Amino acid sequence: MEYLLIKFREARGVILNGSPSGTTNAVLELEAGTYYVTLDRPYDFTPLTEVVRLKGTSVLAPKEVEFA
Repeated sequence: MEYLLIKFREARGVILNGSPSGTTNAVLELEAGTYYVTLDRPYDFTPLTEVVRLKGTSVLAPKEVEFA
């Protein structure tokens, strides 16, 4: 398993490859691979989409992506 942490200033839905997949500021457990990451509406953040490749992460060292 791989681990991803999406950071944002507030709790917001996380959308991976077009599907709702959790919330911001919580570690997500996923299969290794490539993910297109965005947040739920409103679209008041940047970047609008981030491409993330997950491999070699751990629960203590997740891949971190931050939206502003």
